[in-house]
Amino acid sequence: MTDIDHSPTVRLRRLGLELRQLRKAAKMDIQDAADVLECSTSKISRLENGRTQRPDVHHVRKLCEAYGVSSETRINELMALAREAKQRGWWSSFSDILSGEYVGLEAAASSLRNWETSIIPGLLQTPAYAAEVIRAAGVRELRELERRVAVRMERQQLLLREKNPPQFWAVVDEAALLRPVGSSEVREEQLRKLVDTSPLQHVKLQVLPFSAGPHAGLGGPFVILDFPHAMDRSVVYIETPTDGLYLEEAEQLKSYNLLFQHVCASALSVDASIAYLSDLIDKL
Repeated sequence: MTDIDHSPTVRLRRLGLELRQLRKAAKMDIQDAADVLECSTSKISRLENGRTQRPDVHHVRKLCEAYGVSSETRINELMALAREAKQRGWWSSFSDILSGEYVGLEAAASSLRNWETSIIPGLLQTPAYAAEVIRAAGVRELRELERRVAVRMERQQLLLREKNPPQFWAVVDEAALLRPVGSSEVREEQLRKLVDTSPLQHVKLQVLPFSAGPHAGLGGPFVILDFPHAMDRSVVYIETPTDGLYLEEAEQLKSYNLLFQHVCASALSVDASIAYLSDLIDKL
């Protein structure tokens, strides 16, 4: 797994944020920056939003000079960020089946808060359960199915890190637990894996029961990712059928933080959730 402070995805986001701040401090707009590099404004936008996969180190220097950065040390720091952002994480070998952006953020997060409505969170899935879910999404070719399961299992290694594993707080709707996914053996294995999270100090699991009635999380699932470095903004990730949506504005983060608090308040306590899961296993 990548070092949590050296994820190329996070380095790229940090570089983009710093370049945007420097541009604004220089009172230049995106068109001015594009003129410096003789490129399109969309290229500058992608760079500043952390969407450029392999930033050009020399372009970073040219922008710094245009923005009036006089400190060679500062310029070198930003160029080093660009070099580190060009490195490849473990997920790059799976680039044919995933973009890698979310996985790169997940790998570097200091905490993840996940609300799920229909399935068990990916970081807590068993291989057999994951295979059933991926197959249901339309993946039929065996090789691709195996690779997608392998990616999901590799992602879970971050919860097993001896050093600085992220705090993972998952709230799962009761519907996800009662939905028949695979055989009874598959379901039991999956439920036992959830129960086995109980001793982990950095993992918290809550069940939101049907008895809670209408609640704040009816709008759908999401993940809030926080990072250890002050320069790295938190982000809300919402998965869509074809891509993913990343929300980073302060008001959006405030709204989703409050939403997650409400969802947690509607859910069973951690201890009651584990007791519920154990009871569910006994009824299989």
